[in-house]
Amino acid sequence: MNQSFTRRAAMLALAATTLSACSTLTATAPPPIVFVHGNGDTAALWTTTLWRFESNGWPRERLHAIDLPYPLARDDDGKAQDGRTSTTEHMQYLSAEVDKVLKATGASQVVLFANSRGGNAVRNYIANGGGAAKVSHAILGGTPNHGVWADINTRPGGEFNGAGPFLTALNKPQGPNGSEVTPGPKWMTIRSDNNDKFAQPDGVWIGSKGTPTNVTFAGPELKGADNVVIAGIDHRETSFSAKAFEATHRFITGTAPIVNITAEANVVLSGKVSGQGLNNLQGGYVNNLPLVGAQVTVYATNPSTGERMGAALVNKTIAADGMWGPLKTSPTATHEFVIAMPGYATTHYYRSAFARSSDIVNLRAERLADADKDAKSVLTFTRPRGYFGLPRDSISLDGKSPPAGIPQGVAGVAVSKLKLMEDGMRAVAGEFNGERIVGRSWPAANNEVVFLELQY
Repeated sequence: MNQSFTRRAAMLALAATTLSACSTLTATAPPPIVFVHGNGDTAALWTTTLWRFESNGWPRERLHAIDLPYPLARDDDGKAQDGRTSTTEHMQYLSAEVDKVLKATGASQVVLFANSRGGNAVRNYIANGGGAAKVSHAILGGTPNHGVWADINTRPGGEFNGAGPFLTALNKPQGPNGSEVTPGPKWMTIRSDNNDKFAQPDGVWIGSKGTPTNVTFAGPELKGADNVVIAGIDHRETSFSAKAFEATHRFITGTAPIVNITAEANVVLSGKVSGQGLNNLQGGYVNNLPLVGAQVTVYATNPSTGERMGAALVNKTIAADGMWGPLKTSPTATHEFVIAMPGYATTHYYRSAFARSSDIVNLRAERLADADKDAKSVLTFTRPRGYFGLPRDSISLDGKSPPAGIPQGVAGVAVSKLKLMEDGMRAVAGEFNGERIVGRSWPAANNEVVFLELQY
């Protein structure tokens, strides 16, 4: 994450190198890897991690990122809740996905690489779901293994309560050394030194400022695992950063990887379109279900102005599989993705160039918030694979540095919203550590919202 985007762009502009030439692997087929996203997230967050594995010789068909249909945890794990999954449901879904990958690849074991809540499912599957014999390596990035808080009097049944029944059972010491990991697989955790919002001694990031969480910076570590600490990384970067990839590759293979992503000459993109469920108690909740009937159009854009270049490259009504592609493009092209669906705002996503092919370019239709309806245009600058941190990062939105809503200290927010009060459309640029995205200010009066989404 510390390398400049300028250098990365130069690397991507090079002619694509064949996988065999850059592979650090032997002729033996590398193990299949199953990637497990975190709370409220999608498979799409693993895009650049998959590209890095591919750039080191992993065949695409041996890399599988799951998409949990209902990715949010329940408030109380033992009580049913609309649009949310229990720890048991999460484990069962992961188990079924692992079996699919084993059958498709013919392998006897998989590697599991999980972010945050995904690590809870991995641990539960290996300990209680028959996964110990099916998993060779388990990597947990930023998983709150000892809780986000640890207090039996505060949301006692919560999945993330270190003093609650779920984590207490998983962390029960085993053997003479008090190991907290299930025997069989090789285990590694990756954590930040002190910059993970969900491993903090104070409850500020969970709405309880000034209240001790009873959790330390070392909360993600496990006795019996190889515990890796990477200075300065945030909660999501424990899994999705180049440094996390480097540690993971070394753990699996014993060798140092090529960290730079090797561009493909011909890029093919696709992904799932989803939306939000509704209920009377919670308002909306995210899901990863297909948004059947949504209309998706994709345009090539001028990277300097965000303006469309030519006719739509994709114009598709979403069917039961939820997929919007395929789109054939180049590793240097920038794009605008537009989702139109009754009940949602027309949602415009502006994206950086895609260095390689991907079938997890997932899109989510959004709604215009009531608080934003007074604006002429609403744009959200977002970084899905990490958080914005000050003074760690260089960040600007529409020429303002730093943008609104990003606090100093622990990196804990992934979005910055810009409300424009002027008429007319114009270019708006977002910049993060050298990566630059330019979009257009579509009118909120027409129920349109804009996202500038970072790739790295």
